Amino acid sequence: MKVPRLHPDTIEEVQHRIDIVDIISEHIVLRKRGKDYLGLCPFHNEKTPSFSVSQDKQVYYCFGCGEGGNVFKFLMETGKQSFAEVVLDLARRYQVPIKTVEPEQRQEIQRQLTLREQLYEILAITSSFYEHALHRSQGEAAFQYLRHQRKIEEATVSKFQLGYAPAGWETLYKYLVEQKRYAVNLVEQAGLIKPRKTGSGYYDVFRDRLMIPIKDLQGRIIGFGSRSLKDEDQPKYLNSPETPLFDKSKTLFALDQARSQIAQEDCAVVVEGYFDAIALHEAGIANVVASLGTAFTQNQLKQLLRFTASKQVILNFDADKAGEKATKRAINEVEDLVYSGVIQLRILNLPDSKDADEFIKSRAEGAVIYYQALAKAPLWLDWLINRLIADQNLKAADQFQQVAAGMIRLLNKLQDANQRNHYLTHCAELLSQGDTRLVLQNLATLKSQIKTARPRYQNNYSTKKNNSSVAQLAFKIATNPESELLEQAEALLLRIYIHYPRYRNQIIEQLETRDLLFNVVAHRFLWQQIIGIEAEIAEKSTVGLNPLLSELYNRSLDFPENMISVTRLFHLDEKTQEDVFRADVRIAEAIASLEQVNYQKRHFYCIKQLQNLNPTKDLELMKYYYQEIQTTVEKINQLEQIRRTFAQDPVL
Repeated sequence: MKVPRLHPDTIEEVQHRIDIVDIISEHIVLRKRGKDYLGLCPFHNEKTPSFSVSQDKQVYYCFGCGEGGNVFKFLMETGKQSFAEVVLDLARRYQVPIKTVEPEQRQEIQRQLTLREQLYEILAITSSFYEHALHRSQGEAAFQYLRHQRKIEEATVSKFQLGYAPAGWETLYKYLVEQKRYAVNLVEQAGLIKPRKTGSGYYDVFRDRLMIPIKDLQGRIIGFGSRSLKDEDQPKYLNSPETPLFDKSKTLFALDQARSQIAQEDCAVVVEGYFDAIALHEAGIANVVASLGTAFTQNQLKQLLRFTASKQVILNFDADKAGEKATKRAINEVEDLVYSGVIQLRILNLPDSKDADEFIKSRAEGAVIYYQALAKAPLWLDWLINRLIADQNLKAADQFQQVAAGMIRLLNKLQDANQRNHYLTHCAELLSQGDTRLVLQNLATLKSQIKTARPRYQNNYSTKKNNSSVAQLAFKIATNPESELLEQAEALLLRIYIHYPRYRNQIIEQLETRDLLFNVVAHRFLWQQIIGIEAEIAEKSTVGLNPLLSELYNRSLDFPENMISVTRLFHLDEKTQEDVFRADVRIAEAIASLEQVNYQKRHFYCIKQLQNLNPTKDLELMKYYYQEIQTTVEKINQLEQIRRTFAQDPVL
């Protein structure tokens, strides 16, 4: 559901009803200290409490790291949610009526919220039903399987709310529909029952299965995973179907329990199976999630990246052929982020083709050895290169040629020249098999096959006299992310934000709903200062003509090197005043420019990837990138037209 633009009355009512101490107490332990409350800061590691919460002012501040703000900012930071998402969650929790800026949306918003709340309730009741059944005589086999075959402690069974779905065809149906009186269509929408093909009645989706609740970031149950207790049954593992709450391509098992540890370790570990994740959590390695037994997707990766500042992710899939294939598929799924260097992706394969669960339980100090293995996990490219040379005889000409060609395909995808040069030398050494005399020869051969020329499409843009401005601009932006268009658009948004408070919420909403960031380094630093200053203003209840601008002048003295290129934004001249007078139009134009830059970067990346593909072997990938190129061109054209419309019409 797209988050609506909330009416100020709703935001104000939520502010009146909530208590910051109650909210923050759900995340950390607070103790009364004078008129305020004190606890350990959730934003940095500390042993002595320096995180202060003021109930009078409804703000928090950490004297250790300087983080501060109100309850909205706290939930945005800890839950990695947008402002609107936080307010919606609080409104639902405190039963505040939802009002939106667009009145016609209100009824539909309320309907969807009501439906989701009912589904959350049904799934929570169902989980309790399964938990109860696990500890009854009918669930004895499932309980013994957990305790003896999986060697899971009772505390862990309770922590993950594991349960058992009875064997009957209509056991859950009768409990929810006939006994609890839930509407049958809601139980079906929750993914728990299905209509019989004969049209007469319903049957339970899960029967005679070990049940594993799947939760969202807030710890609410949104679906179930399950395992058959009979090895001959197919499928062995079965997930809930897609529902209004559950999308397996966007969900990671145990992320609700792992996210704080991921932030603390600054690293996320992804395993394949539920029991791998459960076993590692039980062993004290809690920065672990599972991919629900499906291909690891970009949506899942982006969720993890919200919790690790250095963008470190380790894939620990099974080391057998199926696991190796799944790992390669996962790398391909996220290659946009991998080859561009956005994430630090590492690959861990455990010895003897073991999965994580089996590995840590089959040896003494298994958890310690596993933790050490995580620290030594190779980078994704080293892993791929090792896969290329595994079981290959490099003294055989055909196998040598095959390995070298595979290396070239990988190296041609790298976008960072320094990284590419490092791996050129590494690959040359591997191909030389310890013979130092051959290293320079192999290095020269590899370099000769690396594409060093500019992309082919550059010539198309430069040799035609009647090039479209979009094509010219696409190349310019893609090869220079901090180009004139990007810099001007970001500067405009920052200038309006600084000088005209009435447009601040509008700018924040536009950036959040379109997932846009400031890319120019100086602008990004300035934005961080603005966020920090506004938190301090809220805490101190600072008043004045423009306290933000006044404090920015002070910050420019504290950080002269960082702020020297943006202090011009603190002043308005005749031209910039004209921009601000048409702020609504200019904001829309600037947002369109930022979106256009993003699509142009994507356009450039897809063309570059297309050049590295072999038409005889990579036909499906070629089709994919051709489609992506066509889509990005269409979006670039649309946004260019929007931009030009706003720029050329002075009466808008």
